[in-house]
Amino acid sequence: MGCSSSSQKSSQSIDSGANWPAPRAKEKTTFKIVFLGKSGVGKTSITLRYCRNTFQDGTEATIGASFLTKSANIGDKNIKFELWDTAGQDRYRALAPMYYRNADAAVLVYDITDPESFSSLQTWYQELQKNVSDCIIFLCGNKIDLSGDRKVTVESAQVYAEEKECPLIEVSSKTGEGVEALFEKLGQMLIDKSQ
Repeated sequence: MGCSSSSQKSSQSIDSGANWPAPRAKEKTTFKIVFLGKSGVGKTSITLRYCRNTFQDGTEATIGASFLTKSANIGDKNIKFELWDTAGQDRYRALAPMYYRNADAAVLVYDITDPESFSSLQTWYQELQKNVSDCIIFLCGNKIDLSGDRKVTVESAQVYAEEKECPLIEVSSKTGEGVEALFEKLGQMLIDKSQ
């Protein structure tokens, strides 16, 4: 014997929900951004300039990482940046994956007066591609206030940025030039990606 079935059809129809509007995915409003690069390039100075509008010559080297947050209005959206400023010294390099894990974006910072800081970006780029492939990678040349001592040309940085398909911006954490623009562009890219 099987299950009993009724030969009468129900007069009620069941709504399968096929015509309901799809639920909207909640837009992401908090973004984790990690700053990577050689010691002394100005990662801490950039984050402090953006979050506190301050600059201090001779900032002490970061140990491990420091963490700052700032809310910003980008277009018609209010978002929150979680900024992870990592130590650039080789002895802390093994800790970096702990900080860039689950990052929405990474800012690779170099000093325009230090060619070695620029060439070191390749290692960071490869590491991010291998471990956090979905994050936005942004290149940032710092210390444009020292343009008389420039050793990394804008052209060579642009060629590298185009090869890697990364946005490039040059800033001065000392004067503040370009810092707001860096975060506005980054914020817009993150909003666009999250939608």
